[in-house]
Amino acid sequence: MGRKKQERFRQNEVSENIVQPGKENYLKIKGHWNEHFGNDHPIILEAGCGRGEYTVGLAAVYPDQNYVGADIKGSRIWKGSSIANTAGYKNAAFLRTKLQNLTDFFAPNELSEIWVTFPDPRPKEGEEKLRLTSPRFMDMYKDMLKPNGKLHLKTDSVLLFEYTLELLQSGEIKGVENLIFTRDLYSDPVLLPQHHGIQTTYEKKFMAEGFKINYLSFTFKK
Repeated sequence: MGRKKQERFRQNEVSENIVQPGKENYLKIKGHWNEHFGNDHPIILEAGCGRGEYTVGLAAVYPDQNYVGADIKGSRIWKGSSIANTAGYKNAAFLRTKLQNLTDFFAPNELSEIWVTFPDPRPKEGEEKLRLTSPRFMDMYKDMLKPNGKLHLKTDSVLLFEYTLELLQSGEIKGVENLIFTRDLYSDPVLLPQHHGIQTTYEKKFMAEGFKINYLSFTFKK
């Protein structure tokens, strides 16, 4: 491990906005995120946050909401954590965990919204269950979201987008309401505000290569 990565990991160990293995609150945070933030504001999760660009970006735009970015890579969440600490965003936090374990850290009905931003599309045959919009993950999201909680997906992957849209429109995922979508977010005047003026590093890269940005959102009725 390089010195730079070691230093980042050391900073993660003392950063109050990171919840990770070895910290006292790691196995106690479930159902207590509002206590962590010190308020009763809505809690929004970014699943697979990478460098935390959306987590930090949304926290800046909406100071009256709390944002948690979850990712397994400590070197990635260090970036978002550092930006939030430097800017003084007390409504941004980060959780280091495998995403299949999210329900170990969020109680039923604890979240108001979930963002899935540019996840690995898992295009290989047999990898469907690993996609962050597969039925397995959708069931997890539904459990963690409040009634009428909203899920957002942004992706450059046509494969992942069409796969997800088919699941939602086919009725395989139960309780889906208020589904809206576009296959070209930046050319859609109605849905463009959903962009919130935030672009991830991957998003900028994909757009520079000529890819369209797909977006959808819906609510879960319980």
